[in-house]
Amino acid sequence: MAWMLMFAALLASSAAAEATDPLPREEQVLSVPGFADFLAVDGDSVWATNRGRVERWSRSGKLAEVVLAHPCGAMTITAGSLWVADCKDATLNRIDLKTAKLLAAIPTGIANPKGELNVVAGAGSIWVASDAGGKLARVDPASNRVVASIAVDPGTFFLTFGFGSVWAVSSDAQTVQQVDPATNQVVRRTGLGKQPGFLAAGEGAVWVQEQGDGTLARIDPASGAVSGRVKVGADLLYGDIDTGNGAVWLRTTADQTFVKIDPQSLAILGRLGTASGSGALRFAGNGLWTSAHDVHTLSWWSLGPAPAAKTR
Repeated sequence: MAWMLMFAALLASSAAAEATDPLPREEQVLSVPGFADFLAVDGDSVWATNRGRVERWSRSGKLAEVVLAHPCGAMTITAGSLWVADCKDATLNRIDLKTAKLLAAIPTGIANPKGELNVVAGAGSIWVASDAGGKLARVDPASNRVVASIAVDPGTFFLTFGFGSVWAVSSDAQTVQQVDPATNQVVRRTGLGKQPGFLAAGEGAVWVQEQGDGTLARIDPASGAVSGRVKVGADLLYGDIDTGNGAVWLRTTADQTFVKIDPQSLAILGRLGTASGSGALRFAGNGLWTSAHDVHTLSWWSLGPAPAAKTR
């Protein structure tokens, strides 16, 4: 009898875990002309970079657009504003979320004019890679001014903020650097695999795409050490990454649209959607947004309950 009770408890635990941690089971596809790419979640809507503009979309259609010369890279939202880099003007641009009006164009410099980079928020500041020779610009949103320039490894383009630090990846040096906002200095470097790129902080770790190796590296934020890796594909070129709902979400280019990974076991929990070329991904609480600029679409993936088990 005891083993039967234990087995029933295990089944109940498994069912509960699946109910609270479901895979996306529904895709709504929106046609988005142009080149919709990087994303930032704004409540029930999402902002996307496009050719010559940034656009705000909901599941019902386009809500707003703001003209910019060449919006590029991953964006961030804080202080009531969308913050987006402009690769042509070499500026960090601040857009009011309510009015969709440009509030400021801050001359920061942009480290990677090709557009593969991140703007991130943390420690009361906005951060962007500003010089390919190895500089980060720290911007105060109260004054819309650069208040510090931080020396980093050459070729540092990719940033995230989490666990009280800025984490900065140099593809050239194959490093992830931990920047202390209290001192504006790199306090730790960790070696990475081939062509590291986009990264995210959450679910207990910092996660870095090792794009050339097709692997995802897990970094312990306390020690800075690589605490695990998972092989996802032949490569992970030009994808994206986010965390949320007890998972790591990885936008891919080959084999599928995106992958769900367990942050503890590093098991691949699901490969979802068809391969749709390059694009971005952002977790949004009750679902995910993905872009696919090669086929001119934006997709909403709902997190729904698991289907009921079949009975004989």
